[in-house]
Amino acid sequence: MKSIRWHLAHNRHLDLGLQAHIMGILNVTPDSFSDGGRYGSIDDVLRQAERMVEEGASIVDIGGESTRPGASAVTAEEEQARVLPVIEAISRRMDVIISVDTYRSDTARRGLEAGAHIVNDIWGLQHDPAIANLAADTGAGLVVMHNSREREIRRAPILDQFDFLQKSLLIADEAGVSRDHIVLDPGFGFGKDAKENIEIMAHFEELGAFNLPFLVGTSRKRLLGSLIGREPQDRDIGTAATSVLLRMKGAAIFRVHNVAANRDALAVADAVLFTNKSDQ
Repeated sequence: MKSIRWHLAHNRHLDLGLQAHIMGILNVTPDSFSDGGRYGSIDDVLRQAERMVEEGASIVDIGGESTRPGASAVTAEEEQARVLPVIEAISRRMDVIISVDTYRSDTARRGLEAGAHIVNDIWGLQHDPAIANLAADTGAGLVVMHNSREREIRRAPILDQFDFLQKSLLIADEAGVSRDHIVLDPGFGFGKDAKENIEIMAHFEELGAFNLPFLVGTSRKRLLGSLIGREPQDRDIGTAATSVLLRMKGAAIFRVHNVAANRDALAVADAVLFTNKSDQ
């Protein structure tokens, strides 16, 4: 597994590949499936962000609209009212990479101005292609996610990954985004059933053909509930199991709710991945 430097806004970067990186999920929403409504004030949010960093998060991902199935859409103004004060407060208080989780270019722009380094787009630049232009202009890092919602998909899930993500990368290329600013995400969940998610995991190493780093996000998702029969708050062990599996298959960044559990699991995976076999 080679090292790749991921270039981000505000002259920051992360070196990916030789160590698993964790993106801590910080949803400032009333209705997210796992942690909606948990944080009542900026101080509560800051304490959680500090806890994530202490436990090993390299990135804090801040979202202001729930993306769970059936969630109500919010306006850009409401989304920004939720996320911008949090981004500003964290960027003043802490030296951590900040990601703004949005598919709107205006929210992305204002989030970057407030101190974010990354735009995490669940629609892979295909809902609002202006995000690609914004990244090209600002040097922001991009997480380009596969999404199966609201469209026709190919019968073979891994082939649909290539179709969708190649289209997203073409949008990025046409906007002038350098590939060293891009990380891909297979979008576990997001219109995929349990069988499709498992098939993507089983064939995940095939996505290495993109020659780009991958972020994965299985944390507490319905996929895990279908496998282990537990409620979202009790799915952290299952999450850590998928993190290890996907790390061994090449994933670089892990978007999770429970940072400490996944840090420990991924430390074991990295020890195995980078053991000098000749010393055994």
